[in-house]
Amino acid sequence: MTLYTETTGRGPDLVLIHGWGLHGGVWDAFVPLLEDTFRVTRIDLPGHGHSAWSGEDNLEALAGAVLCAVPARAFWAGWSLGGMIALRAALLQPARVTALVSIASSPCFVCKPGWQSAMLPQLLDSFAGELERDYVRTLNRFLALQVRGSANATEVLKQLRATLLARGRPRTEGLRAGLEVLRSADLRAAARYLQCPALLVMGERDTLVPPGAGPAAAALLPDAQLAVIGAAGHAPFIAAPGAVASRMRQFLLAPPATGERHG
Repeated sequence: MTLYTETTGRGPDLVLIHGWGLHGGVWDAFVPLLEDTFRVTRIDLPGHGHSAWSGEDNLEALAGAVLCAVPARAFWAGWSLGGMIALRAALLQPARVTALVSIASSPCFVCKPGWQSAMLPQLLDSFAGELERDYVRTLNRFLALQVRGSANATEVLKQLRATLLARGRPRTEGLRAGLEVLRSADLRAAARYLQCPALLVMGERDTLVPPGAGPAAAALLPDAQLAVIGAAGHAPFIAAPGAVASRMRQFLLAPPATGERHG
């Protein structure tokens, strides 16, 4: 299966992966800040946007589908679920991912013993139950949680809602699979084997992936930098696009040497 992609700009290749329930159009206002420096490829995940659903119901299958659709070697950036997919791809095929940017993401999205900066599993369980009854309402509820606490929550929510169904309704199977990945996938043990440098971009007021997840995730990675975006919620690239784009350019164009640790 070939996933839908859009490519604009000139320079080193940069792949952008959206989060659960949305599509590559969520980056529309952000990409112009990058395409003068990078050749940006946006992708619609399976069952989302213009991409068909072909049964990619686990993290490895999602990462594999993206790997088949994007440039052979590139910087990768993923938001939320997209960040976990990008991390898995970098672990599966390290030669393909030059550097990794994780935006409001985590190697483990739910609370576990010794890992408390995460969502309660009951929250994702409730989304899964509601999804079968009214998935548009479920998606809108999820968007509202993403902006909670953000200094400009109304504007960010308006942009997310305008994007939500702009490429048609996502497939229920794709939504269900994404929720299960968020609920069950745990890359904490594997993260130590990441071979490329990573930048973890967190929202200071994120209620889905609390900012405390940033230092915890950075401690698992061999070569990580952390950037906390002030007053932003779960979508810092929408709440503060200039700050996030600037930090990404700084990191990607002059990444730290492998093995060098950054707080």
